Amino acid sequence: MNEWLLIMLMAAVTFIPRYLPFAMAGKFRISAGLEQALAFVPIAVLTAIITQTALIRNGSIDVSFHNYHALATLAAFIAAVWTRHLFLTIATGLIVFALLRLLA
Repeated sequence: MNEWLLIMLMAAVTFIPRYLPFAMAGKFRISAGLEQALAFVPIAVLTAIITQTALIRNGSIDVSFHNYHALATLAAFIAAVWTRHLFLTIATGLIVFALLRLLA
């Protein structure tokens, strides 16, 4: 019985935060400033995840030229700023990382 209760509670915890914005859609309005600030949340979260993944190696920050993850991330960032094209950004990061791994 405890397993079923746990499954039902996990389902509720997962479902309710996703349902509430749809249920309350017509009841209140978000200010323009808050809406503009919320537009940057995905970018901030992805930046934090990617930066941590690229810079932390073996439990410490590695900013050396031997950190291929950081160099590929830097190349992808430059490609993103320069081209503003998602596919080219991803391809640049993957190609730079593969080349660095092959040449090392």
